[in-house]
This record gives sequence, structure tokens and C-alpha cells, in this order.
Amino acid sequence: MPITPTYPGVYVEEIPSGVRTITGVATSITAFIGRAKRGPVNEPETISSYADYERSFGGLDLKSAMSFAVQDFYLNGGGAAIITRLVHADAQKATLDVNVLVLQAASEGEWGNNLKATVTDVTNQEVADSLGVDLAKLFNLIVEDAKTGAREEYLNVSAVEGPRQIDKVLADKSDLVTVSTLPAGRPPGGEYTVDSNDAAKKGIDGGPLEIGDYTGNSAGKKGLYALEQVDLFNLLCLPPDWNETNDPTYPGTLLAEATAYCEKKRAMMIVDPPSEWNDMGDARDNLDADIGNTSKNACIFFPRLRKPNPLRDNQKESFVPCGAVAGVMARTDAQRGVWKAPAGMEATLRGVRELTVGLTDDENGALNPLGVNCLRSFPVTGRVVWGARTLRGADQLASEWKYIPIRRLALFIEETLFRGTKWVVFEPNDEPLWAQIRLNLGSFMNNLFRQGAFQGSTPKEAYFVKCDKETTPPSDQDKGIVNIAVGFAPLKPAEFVIIKIQQIASELNV
Repeated sequence: MPITPTYPGVYVEEIPSGVRTITGVATSITAFIGRAKRGPVNEPETISSYADYERSFGGLDLKSAMSFAVQDFYLNGGGAAIITRLVHADAQKATLDVNVLVLQAASEGEWGNNLKATVTDVTNQEVADSLGVDLAKLFNLIVEDAKTGAREEYLNVSAVEGPRQIDKVLADKSDLVTVSTLPAGRPPGGEYTVDSNDAAKKGIDGGPLEIGDYTGNSAGKKGLYALEQVDLFNLLCLPPDWNETNDPTYPGTLLAEATAYCEKKRAMMIVDPPSEWNDMGDARDNLDADIGNTSKNACIFFPRLRKPNPLRDNQKESFVPCGAVAGVMARTDAQRGVWKAPAGMEATLRGVRELTVGLTDDENGALNPLGVNCLRSFPVTGRVVWGARTLRGADQLASEWKYIPIRRLALFIEETLFRGTKWVVFEPNDEPLWAQIRLNLGSFMNNLFRQGAFQGSTPKEAYFVKCDKETTPPSDQDKGIVNIAVGFAPLKPAEFVIIKIQQIASELNV
């Protein structure tokens, strides 16, 4: 606000510079959706290590393809991940009868059958007086998971209203149980376990996930749409669940719905190949029938990974590659930037000893023009990602979004500018505002140019930011619209290195 001079002297006025720093968003936050051994259902939880996953979701599980994919993600350099656990409709929480107090496992699954509760008496009258509760109604409750050793202890609790009311205490602090039935009295002392002979009280993991479990509903924010509860994710992994034939596949229209959702959220989906693809011919001939998707926000990698399964005495089995590939993308982003293709000799697949299909150069050459990214095995280097195309990457489509790094860079810029220009809303729509927009967006784009994100040797060749009376004519100003044009020259990956060799004739001495 301008200063109003009232006395003779010197006045100091601070004037805003108009500079608003635009900070780039994260590029490799990976969302995993699928079955897990335990944990909250349809409630996304952010983790930063596989140890976090083990604590919250129970670690590796033979029924969970997602558990192995998350492990691969962190083995290959992954950072932040968002885990959403899903269960089929027949899943059930274990019920633990502590005499008159009925407890229920915090989430569905067989893990709850290992719960044990111990009730002891409270003998300190001073504690009862301080809580304003009859001593005879106070008790101590210890809840344990006999399999993992997790233990929770709640002292001086009661079933009556007060500061230590057991249902409210457990709802606030317990990761193991909640109160299903709150009694009028207190449970007698002793040890209590889940009744394994009562089917209605046993925890059940539930059957294989079906299309309805994955898609849920957008209004209820369940299934795939549980991600509406998080602020940002960049990569999506949907490790297919094991079905009745022990064959993980995408049910129904899940792939189409997931890729459409990714386009809406400015994210990339990593598609897993069907387990029936046993050679290059299967991938080439069945791509349209099995995948049938050409989303610019999705990419597929073939073949699957072949690794020892520690839950089956280290017998070698096939696993989906989405987690490992997402980890490679996260590692590449951290080391080189989102504009670098997550492929090549640096894109090694850690923890992967074999691939289910060994591809030759000719076989790779047959799949690459179709937009199928190959995983290859080379001497010394080991297993690597050897392709960087989106599902729009088939040569026949001639798409501008052919390459993964170009698409991901565009999504990064879009999301960053979407968040970084919120301050523009309701500002006076004229040249002073347009100048500030050009200054701030130009500074952000120039920073990317200096990091090597664009083609061109000068900023003018690499990008442009335009916002003036040409982009925003009076007719748009009357509608309250300000138009900003941003363009960049993308760096395309060097897929084919051609070395031309020829002999030269020696000079003849005459």
C-alpha cells in the first residue's frame, strides 16, 4: 500500500518485485494398487522404504503380486510410493472376544487370526480418582500379534465414558484392533484368542480381485479412485492379481480405465505383459488382442522377470516387471533428470537374475517398432531396460508422444505450471500481469534449459513463453481468460547409433 506522507522527512517503501519462484514437482512418486497381506483398505498410505511396507502391509505374500513389485521398486532405486490395498468382497476381519468386550482386527485378512489379548486388573486407587472412574471398572489391556511380535499396551482403560474410554483409545492409537462391541462392565482378567473354530470370527483374505474391486467408484473414492485422496502421483503400477488358474491378468476393462485415469491425473502407467507371452511371436501377434490400448500415458515392458521366490524355498518363478521398471525410472530421474530415457546400459535391473524370455537383436527389432519395450540380458552388464516408447510409440502411429522421456517431461512441465500459476487467478488481466507471467515461467523454463532438458544451444532455440495481447485479446479478457503459450524443443533419445566405416585408398607416390 502506498505511503501517505504526513510529515517532512524521508519515507521508505518496499515494492514487490513480481518474482514468484516456480518449483518443479516430484517426478517419480509411484502408486501401487493391489492385494496385500494386511493394512488399511482403500486408504492410500505413503511409504519411503520396503521396511515401511513390511510394517504396514505385512511384506511378501504368495497371494500378492504387488508385494514383490514394491520390493523390486526399492531394490532398483525407488523413493516415495503410495500403497493402496484392495480386497475382494468376501474378505473378513477377525473377531476377538475378550469376554464382554468384543474387539475386531484393524483390517481384513488371515493375519488377524494371530491376535491375542490379555486383561489385567488395576489396583491403584489414586489413578481411579484422578480419572474420575470407579476402580472396579478400570483394567489394563495388552494386544499382541503372535506371528510378528507386534505388541500394544493400554493401561488404566475402561468401558465407561471418560478420558480413557477403551473404544476411543484404540481408535486413536491402535494399529491392531478396534472395538466392535463396548460392554457396560469390564472384562475379567485372563488371556483371549481368536476362536479358530468359528467361521464367522476368523479373518479371511478373500478371493482374487475382480474388476469391481479395482475400479470401485469415483464418488466413494475406492479402488483405483482411492488415489483421489492423495495430492500427487506420477507413475501407476497395477500388478495383476492371481486368479483361479494362478495366472495374473488385468480383469475386464481395467487397463482402459486405468490409462484414462492416468491421462486425467497427468501420470504414466507401467503396463505388465500377460504371462502367456512366452516368446517374441506371442508379444507381436497378441499385442492388440491382449493390450488393445494406445494411450500416450502408458508404456509396456516385455518379458517378465524370473527370480527366486523366498516364500517357496527360492524356487524360480515369473514376476511382473512394473515395480522394477518404476524403480529404474526413479533412479534415472534422480541421477539424470526426467528428460533422460530410463533405458540403456545404466538402466540395470537390480535383483533380477534372469528374464522369462531371452530376446535377440532381431526379436528386439521386431517388437520395438510396435511400441513394446524390451528387457534384455547382456554379458557383463546384466539385465537392462532396452526400450523407451509409450503405447503410442508404434512407428505406424507417427505420434509426437512416441517416447517416454518426452511424454514424462511434458507431464512434469504441465503439472508444475498448473500448480505454479495459481497466484494468477483474480489478478488484473493486463500487461503488468502478463509481464510477471513471462518472467516467472521464463525463469522456470530457463532453469530446465540450463540443466539440459531441451534441444538447442540457446534459450530462444530451446523454449518460448508467450503471454501478451496477442494470446489474450480483449474478447478473452472480457471472459476473464488469460492465455499462456509455452513451447519446448524436446530431446529425443538416440535409439539407433549408426557407425559408418569405409576404407580409404592410400596415396600413391608417382
